Amino acid sequence: MRISSIEARDLSEAWFLCLREVLANGREYTIERGSYTNERRKELEFVVVKIKCPGIKPLTPDVPQGVPPPTTMDYIESYLPYLMTAHRAEGEQYTYGQYLEKQIEEVIRMYKEDGYNTNQAFMTVGDAQSIFLPDPPCLRSIDTRILNNRLNFIVYFRSWDLWAGFPSNLAAMQLLKEYMAGEIGVEDGEIIAISKGMHLYEYSWELARTTARLE
Repeated sequence: MRISSIEARDLSEAWFLCLREVLANGREYTIERGSYTNERRKELEFVVVKIKCPGIKPLTPDVPQGVPPPTTMDYIESYLPYLMTAHRAEGEQYTYGQYLEKQIEEVIRMYKEDGYNTNQAFMTVGDAQSIFLPDPPCLRSIDTRILNNRLNFIVYFRSWDLWAGFPSNLAAMQLLKEYMAGEIGVEDGEIIAISKGMHLYEYSWELARTTARLE
């Protein structure tokens, strides 16, 4: 597998750099199972994205004129409960929050009461039944590490829509990280994001080319 490694200052730069990497080195294929079955997508075989200062505002990308924004802060703020709470709206198969809500509380307690030098502050998404869902969770884990009094996230996506999913997911996770850091009493740190399926669906290829060329 080809491993792509990207380092960025903030969330916006990370998104632009990932667009360029997928366009340059993504594997193009037809989807046989999953979202947009029978359509095409470009996908990185494996990618590691290190974002040094994910809290720099704005958290959303500034796209060229004429390109529709992939996300907005209004959407991200409405998405945050999906990430942090167990509430599930009618018709939803699952929410990330149904798995994470109690784990978030436990990770905060663990660091506050037991100290920072642990490898156990790891949060999982999904269970043994998730594979039987029509669309299993894309986010599968949020690992954490406190170094130099800063809370860092290491997140893994089994599959990841780069155009709209990436900027929405990471902005919401950054808000979650800031909340957890405040509760623990430490500073905000980095995000390292990993995926073996970061992709662009065919509908977004031309948008991505325009954005990557003009950035």
